[in-house]
Amino acid sequence: VQLQASGGGLVQPGGSLRLSCAASGSIVSLNSMDWYRQGLGKQRELVATITSGGSTKYSDSVEGRFTISRDNAKNTVSLQMNSLKPEDTAVYYCNAEVNTGRSLYHVWGQGTQVTVSS
Repeated sequence: VQLQASGGGLVQPGGSLRLSCAASGSIVSLNSMDWYRQGLGKQRELVATITSGGSTKYSDSVEGRFTISRDNAKNTVSLQMNSLKPEDTAVYYCNAEVNTGRSLYHVWGQGTQVTVSS
């Protein structure tokens, strides 16, 4: 199973970006799907999570600005990021708990760079 993230880039403060992450491989179902980020010299932090039922949770730093969503039919998760700030600059990673029918484990995407700068 692989996760492929896309959608990062350079954006000015106050701008928006949409990240997407697609899972492929032998998948029966995806349970929780998450977005993490890691700024330069910082620890990786959980930004947003969404359950298979659609319940969401956000870190305090992005609450009200970011929206996580998923398409269970397409095995994708997205992160709409609005009102971006320089402190949002980081490599963003998607993560999913994968049920293959034989096992249950977490898979990471490769990361996509988001840079917020004027």
